[in-house]
Amino acid sequence: MVSTWLWIQFTLFMLIMVGVSIYAARKTKTMEDFAISGASLGPYVLGLSLAATLFSAATFMGYPGYSYAWGFSNLWLYLAIFISAPLGFITIAKTVHKQNDFQNSLSLPDWLGDYYNSDFLRVGSGLIMLFNLFYIAAQFSAGAQIFQNMLGVNYLTGLIAIAVIVVGYVYVGGSYADVYTDAVQAVMMAVTGLIVFVSGIIFFGDGSITSTLKNVSDNLAQQDGKLLEVFNPDSNYYAFSAVIGLLIIQFSFSAQPQLFNKVLSLKRRRDLRKMIIVYIVAAAMCLFVLFGGLYARVAVPGLEAADLALLEYVAWGFPAFLAAFVAVVILAAALSTTDGLFVVMSTVFANDIFKKVLVKRNIIKVKEENVDKIALKISRIAVLGVGVVAALLVLNPPSFLADLMWVGISGVSAGTLGPIMYAVFGKKKASPRAAEGSMIIGMTAYLIIVFTGIESSPLAAGGWATLIGIISMFVLANIFKRPVEA
Repeated sequence: MVSTWLWIQFTLFMLIMVGVSIYAARKTKTMEDFAISGASLGPYVLGLSLAATLFSAATFMGYPGYSYAWGFSNLWLYLAIFISAPLGFITIAKTVHKQNDFQNSLSLPDWLGDYYNSDFLRVGSGLIMLFNLFYIAAQFSAGAQIFQNMLGVNYLTGLIAIAVIVVGYVYVGGSYADVYTDAVQAVMMAVTGLIVFVSGIIFFGDGSITSTLKNVSDNLAQQDGKLLEVFNPDSNYYAFSAVIGLLIIQFSFSAQPQLFNKVLSLKRRRDLRKMIIVYIVAAAMCLFVLFGGLYARVAVPGLEAADLALLEYVAWGFPAFLAAFVAVVILAAALSTTDGLFVVMSTVFANDIFKKVLVKRNIIKVKEENVDKIALKISRIAVLGVGVVAALLVLNPPSFLADLMWVGISGVSAGTLGPIMYAVFGKKKASPRAAEGSMIIGMTAYLIIVFTGIESSPLAAGGWATLIGIISMFVLANIFKRPVEA
């Protein structure tokens, strides 16, 4: 019965997405339209899009999976996302948007390259965006697992289906399709977060939040006392130092390229506050989904795959149509993040490398009137290539979807946040060499931390590498000679 409802609701959802994509395609005529919606969007649709992009399918499956595996210690993640991420947006967004009045940049690598006048930084940070292949792959895997577990479709077929769907509508509509569909998906995700949270109060507390927390806590204590620990030694939150790393990486999330381009898409800077408030409200509602993992540990203990906790929980306790709705929302979450990442990565190849480096330096000779048309074609070809590579990365599903997602987030943050933070807080513009050095040091630090196992928590590993990148930027800015400002 659930599969029938899922097919019906998913079909309706896709019809809506097709309609929005057709509308977006009509508005996408230039490279600027494809990358940042012509910098013409309002705060409400972008605030919802920010939330939808932040909360992916890996969030709706992987984060409840963390709760299922590690218990209440995963609420550190709620705190980090609710506090650190908005603080990052508030800190970074205004400076980025103001500077772009002069730069007219179309992406994070483009913005950094223009700000520091460095093509090495532009191309280097563009190549760092390839880490987001892991992020996209996590979303593809989440979608494929839904097809497998709730529709009876085998994993490979589901993987191909979700990849084709995302590639299709981003190929057609670019950033407009990304933002408009995200707004629809954000509302669905926020409603689902509330439904999941309230369901546990009904099932385990007879309508009382206090009784729910007590009953859930008592049950978890019987299973494993570590599930009640503030710092669970078996989790990503094994000590206060790991939590600090988590807070750092969540702060840096605001500079992730798929979120960064939402700031560049805003028409009026005075609307930044409205955009961030809309994001915070939607995010707070979406985050309630973390409790689904705790509820699942009570309702269906003993699952081998923690990432399936939320799906198993809704199948256990929800009416068929509502369980199907949650599954559709998780699929929507996969789309809401991957479309933004596709736009960013295709923009890197089409604008940041082809248009701003190869053509501008006359390495490739193209008539001026044809540059933008060719860039738009390259961006769409890149969408196809990224989709294929990301799908190949998860032909076999990972142990924890969220771990795979954080590889992408951490790699990008470690290499780029230093130059971004200096642009925000530095009193004088730094040398391009300082920004380039920070990018290299931050990226190298992340690879060393990961491959040597110095830090066991994938979230904290990204946090420490990002911090190293930021510190190195401020040190190098005072070593290299600063450029002469006009």
